[in-house]
Amino acid sequence: MKTKTLKKNKVNVVTLGCSKNIYDSEVLMAQLKANKFDVEHEAKQDDSEIVIINTCGFIDNAKQESIDTILRYAQAKKDGQVDKVYVTGCLSQRYKDELEKEIPEVDAYFGTRELPRMLKTLKADYKHELVGERLLTTPSHYAYFKIAEGCDRPCSFCAIPIMRGAHRSTPIEELVKQAQSLAAKGVKELMLIAQDLTYYGLDLYKKRALAELVDRLADVEGIEWIKLHYAFPTGFPMDVLDVMRERSNVCNYLDMPLQHGSTNMLKAMRRGTTREKTEKLISDIRDRVPGIAIRTTLIAGYPGETEADFDEMYDWVEKSRFERLGIFTYSHEENTHAHKFEDNVSAALKRERADTIMELQSGISYDLNQKHIGQVRKVLFDRAEGEYFIGRTEFDSPEVDNEVLIKAKDNYVRIGDFAPILITSADHYDLYGNLAE
Repeated sequence: MKTKTLKKNKVNVVTLGCSKNIYDSEVLMAQLKANKFDVEHEAKQDDSEIVIINTCGFIDNAKQESIDTILRYAQAKKDGQVDKVYVTGCLSQRYKDELEKEIPEVDAYFGTRELPRMLKTLKADYKHELVGERLLTTPSHYAYFKIAEGCDRPCSFCAIPIMRGAHRSTPIEELVKQAQSLAAKGVKELMLIAQDLTYYGLDLYKKRALAELVDRLADVEGIEWIKLHYAFPTGFPMDVLDVMRERSNVCNYLDMPLQHGSTNMLKAMRRGTTREKTEKLISDIRDRVPGIAIRTTLIAGYPGETEADFDEMYDWVEKSRFERLGIFTYSHEENTHAHKFEDNVSAALKRERADTIMELQSGISYDLNQKHIGQVRKVLFDRAEGEYFIGRTEFDSPEVDNEVLIKAKDNYVRIGDFAPILITSADHYDLYGNLAE
């Protein structure tokens, strides 16, 4: 029995997980809107007739969050607060059969490549003319920009190829049109994303074409910042660094997940590289683009990680002095190569090792941030919060990196605009300043 009146044809899209899922939700929402649905992203009121949950299935914590969200809306359906619940995304792709048995209240489960089938279920048409069109869920001045789907890498710990399939690059011409469309809507910053940026173009053009793509995107009028995310270190196309150095709107920023600093662990993870090769790559990148900010992510507690392996990673992080760094605890994932090994590092020890690395990185970040004091930085402002306007430099991406705070009572900026900011102080992860004269 319904407890409230639901708005017919209103859809609430709930997104979990990474920026690639955000992109997929935005594409879905554009299709729904074109089919005359009233669509909201993570609606504050539970008055939608239909809920679509875009799930993450990457690691344990993300899977649990997805399951908890599905259960919440399955209960809402039982209580008459929604009519239909649909689930899509990585968790659904990976565990569809199990989910159908465990949570039968969900009306249908869809995989990561089943957008047309989902729309058909909703009695909507797939609009081919809308390919590349999105309903942005981010602030209107920046957008995640997916250039490829899937991954061909054999990393032992990763289930992404299971969930997303083989690597497929989107053609350059199509991406340029998408960028032009976004710029026309006021987007100023593109964050290029893929499971593997480094591989871009090999399937379409039989060569790595990331440099050519970035150069073409840099020509799009209105795009003032372009950032590169999720570049695999092995086979990294160094020519993209020449584009970064030569084009003023390609930020001196590179997100490159390196995973570990021990050759022993890198070999076990099937990363195709060594500590020595990684150190040379980092050195070559910094030589090619002086002042570049390198963001990396690491894994603590991979099966067989000894104290010596961890000490080697600690030493490597200390020497490498990454501008940005995050670390995950290892998650034992079914159907991955690593799953056949014993998950023999305790959860407590994984957490302790991750915390130790982050404590080290906090000190490195503090030291590097002090160098900004007295400098004028171009800052893009994302939001106002409390007594501050909050923005980012070219060395920072939303959610994961440092921020710049200026006091609203002393300074006025418009959200979505760039402004020159004189940095006056800095702590471990934030910079503070005022509008430059």
